[in-house]
Amino acid sequence: MTQRSLGTLRVSDIGLGCMTFAGNYNVPVPKAHAIKTIRTAYENGVTFFDTAEVYGPYISEEFVGEALAPFRDKVQIATKFGFKIDGTIGLDSRPEHIRKVVDESLKRLRTDHIDLYYQHRVDPSVPIEDVAGTLKDLIQQGKVLHFGLSEASAKTIRRAHAEQAVSAVQSEYSLWTRNVELNGVLATCTELGIGFVPWSPVGAGFLTGTIDPTTTFDQKSDFRAGFPRFSREFLKLNMPLIEWLKVYAAKKGATPSQIALAWLLAKGPNIVPIPGTRSEDHLLENLGARRLHLSAVDVREIDTMLGKFPVFGDRMGEAHMSQIDYTV
Repeated sequence: MTQRSLGTLRVSDIGLGCMTFAGNYNVPVPKAHAIKTIRTAYENGVTFFDTAEVYGPYISEEFVGEALAPFRDKVQIATKFGFKIDGTIGLDSRPEHIRKVVDESLKRLRTDHIDLYYQHRVDPSVPIEDVAGTLKDLIQQGKVLHFGLSEASAKTIRRAHAEQAVSAVQSEYSLWTRNVELNGVLATCTELGIGFVPWSPVGAGFLTGTIDPTTTFDQKSDFRAGFPRFSREFLKLNMPLIEWLKVYAAKKGATPSQIALAWLLAKGPNIVPIPGTRSEDHLLENLGARRLHLSAVDVREIDTMLGKFPVFGDRMGEAHMSQIDYTV
């Protein structure tokens, strides 16, 4: 697998998102299953693994730490801080809180350093300069190697970067979530030499082509049950996009998810998608996107077609959207 740069951090060009092992889109998987899938990813060239303390909470970090312990020096681990984890989805990026939870994450991850430490959501009650300054201290101590932001606006990225170099910005980005193309985030990352990490690059499963208007999502264990665009009303209206994608993928001898990932890889050399999956088969399918080459002409054709399919419904529920640092 070829590598790409997130700032000065070198990682595999496709990473593995490890949230789904701990639930959120379903019930958690058994630890042995998660460890086997994570190690299969490593055996197939993945060196970049993304987790967060809030996934589970804590379960995903524990799985990742145990799975990667035998080859820790050959992989890059990204995790995140910034939620209270008190039964709410409240935010807490106070410097004293960051200094506390970084040690807890290090212990769960069975490591003495975190390769990339993201602020999971921008905390409006804490100046971003204070957050960046705290990360600068952690980097000087060797506990963290690189600083990242998640779902941050272009303005916030610039302010943070002026205090401590930001290596990567993570936001949702896919064929049906293209906000970062419009709000200046992608352009700002390119300008400042910051890597960009799309989460949910296959649209939380929608771009796999396996979801249709009859699909139901468990209210207790699946976030998508509360995401407007996954409602029965809006799924029906969003189907023309996936029907076109299926036809286009077949023409290219690929699956819909492989086209979705190859499109992101073709969007810029600083882009590293992190598809998540609980299935080894889907993992290997996603990694097959590396073998596809979408030319500039292909990308323009896809972008032109995307303009013909408006997307209906917000990408997340109201509570989650309220924590986004931008609304475009």
